[in-house]
Amino acid sequence: MEPNVNSQISDDAPVVNSARELAKTCLTDMRHTEHVTRLALQLFDQLKELHQMGEVERNWLEIAAVLHDAGWVEGWQAHHKASLRIILKSPLLPLDQHQRLIIGSIARYHRRALPSLEHDHYAALGDAERKIVDWLAAILRLADGLDSTHQSLVMDVFCKTSRKKIIVHCLVHNRAGADQSGAQEKSDLLKKVSGRGVEVRSKKVD
Repeated sequence: MEPNVNSQISDDAPVVNSARELAKTCLTDMRHTEHVTRLALQLFDQLKELHQMGEVERNWLEIAAVLHDAGWVEGWQAHHKASLRIILKSPLLPLDQHQRLIIGSIARYHRRALPSLEHDHYAALGDAERKIVDWLAAILRLADGLDSTHQSLVMDVFCKTSRKKIIVHCLVHNRAGADQSGAQEKSDLLKKVSGRGVEVRSKKVD
């Protein structure tokens, strides 16, 4: 993939900091948020050979991960959609509208429906940008599943890829069956974008 996106974040640290402040104002579970963000970035780095994206896209993933649960401030049921609305509209984020569309779409697809051209925010993007959203949402979706219990049981992840499969090895503190199952369930988009099966395994460490 050779993303052709002109809209770039020139100085990411202030944007990420602004995203964290926004997440806090939305009463987000910051322990879960920071854990999911760390796991998402690990997955991004380890799957780079497949997605072939760089630092700009990594920054977008980080911001989307920090804000993926911001919509909880409006209630649990459709919080993924509320997160999108917050990212699109919040004056606290130093982003242009195009960046908001990309990052908001990534956050919106961390749960429930997969990306679809029936969704206006997704249809407004170009083909290359939709591919970026697909990959980054797939990574965030999996990372969120790895902390389904909000207990930070999965310490680190290591990916092994082949032509047919991605194996996600999870190092865990304690029994993390619910997180492993949650991640396996939310690997659906990663399977689609990678064209590979996805298997989530866990190993307990002392």
